[in-house]
Amino acid sequence: MMLVGCGDKSASNSSAANIDPNVLADKQELVINNGAEPESLDPHKVSGVPESNILRQMFVGLTTTDPDGKTIPGMAESWESEDNKVWTFKIRDAKWSNGDPVTAEDFVYSFRRVVDPNTASPYASYLADDKVLNAQEVIDGKVKPDALGVKALDEKTLQVTLSEPVPYFPDTLIHTSVKPVPQKVVEKFGEKWTDPANIVVNGPYKISEWQVNDKIVLERNESYYDNANTTLEKITLLAIPSSTTDVARYQAGEIDITYNEVPPEQFASLKEQLGDQLQVSPMLCTYYYEFNTVKPPFNDARVRRALALALDRNTISDKVVGQGQTPAYQLTPVATNGMQNNTPEWQSWDQAKRVEEAKKLLKEAGYSESKPLKFELLYNTNDNHKKIAVAASSLWKQSLGFVDVSLINKEWKTYLDTRRNGNYQVARAGWCGDYNEPSTFLNIVKTGNSNNQGKYSSANFDSLMTQTLKAGVTPEQRAGIYKQAEAQLDADMPNINVYHYVSPRLIKPYVVGFSTKDPLDNWQAKDLKVAKH
Repeated sequence: MMLVGCGDKSASNSSAANIDPNVLADKQELVINNGAEPESLDPHKVSGVPESNILRQMFVGLTTTDPDGKTIPGMAESWESEDNKVWTFKIRDAKWSNGDPVTAEDFVYSFRRVVDPNTASPYASYLADDKVLNAQEVIDGKVKPDALGVKALDEKTLQVTLSEPVPYFPDTLIHTSVKPVPQKVVEKFGEKWTDPANIVVNGPYKISEWQVNDKIVLERNESYYDNANTTLEKITLLAIPSSTTDVARYQAGEIDITYNEVPPEQFASLKEQLGDQLQVSPMLCTYYYEFNTVKPPFNDARVRRALALALDRNTISDKVVGQGQTPAYQLTPVATNGMQNNTPEWQSWDQAKRVEEAKKLLKEAGYSESKPLKFELLYNTNDNHKKIAVAASSLWKQSLGFVDVSLINKEWKTYLDTRRNGNYQVARAGWCGDYNEPSTFLNIVKTGNSNNQGKYSSANFDSLMTQTLKAGVTPEQRAGIYKQAEAQLDADMPNINVYHYVSPRLIKPYVVGFSTKDPLDNWQAKDLKVAKH
């Protein structure tokens, strides 16, 4: 579709490819709200969406995604495997921003660094979940990082050996945690290697300015292998957690693309005022409340189950957020590729029956009007998280009576730290797929997984997840095992699944090429252009 001017409301869905350069603006710059101050810009030391949004513009892994979310070549121009266990990747002719060539050895160093206990990566388990040979043994300190099943056959050939066949292995390599970092820069500057003056990248953009709690400015990396097909010169990423402020600044012309949260109370009026500038796209993410399962009172499955049964998901999804979100009865979003969905019996119960069962469970666990259930609910600073937390605590109070919830709000980095250290009872959580396959959700609740902050542990669940990657398991059988794994989670209730996300954001009509078709929401600035307006 050709863009004809800023009055064309469908422009934000236009293809950026092959657009007539005569309709492009002279100034190719965009301001995008990213929702939070990043915890770090080291790909191996982060776990959040705001961080990945930035790092995706700066680093390219072995594979990457196209605007529709499909896996395509990144630093690897091709890959092959005869048995889904030994994978060989051919590295393309590409350079780091300092002019050094990107080599297979860069990935050997980076993969080892992720699992090295000295790195303390929150994503250390990722390569273990991928069944990379000896990954778990390295994480556990039983063997040295150089025992990891990854080696450079030559400068441009990388071989990765797995302990089990993983047919979707290349799809997992789009993730932030398995992007390469420049060894000599990391070793020279240590923790300071990500400072704008020091950082070296292999992606389309390089950081030029970082004002903490305000903005990060990215500018073109002229050494990027596909720089000739990149148009945007500069992207300014803002750290605004308030969706109300985000929208106000968009309406004032200070932001071109908002974060993917729009205030629920403004949704209908914004749709009416701005039409197709309000884009709502599918998103493989689940909003949930995570129990600390190793501390009272939530080491008791009856208490966890009672709160899960009593929470009126429909009220939250339809009235509190109300933008197309759907109530969640399993951790894995129902639209995920390769999923056979689990439908628990209680999903068909009306709310009255759910509450009746919840009260019974709480009384069995020793709670009553004279001994109410008291707990703290942690959430990170954000208008929508606050509204949902207020609504959830109110719904529990109304339906159960003897429940007293204290709300604890912390800014993003402190909230992440609090969860990782286990200093909470219940925490707001959200998980977005790292790739489009159920394991990206279910792996995070395996025993000992680095993202399992609620410390849930089930031998049966772990066994089921191991079975999914046994030799000879068909995709249909794997889908059935995932369903059994979800049934185990429903029996134990380590989390309260609240709703499955959609991604609502405001996009200026002159922004060309922002895809709303990628359910992973892995937008890339290199695909965007600014039309005359």
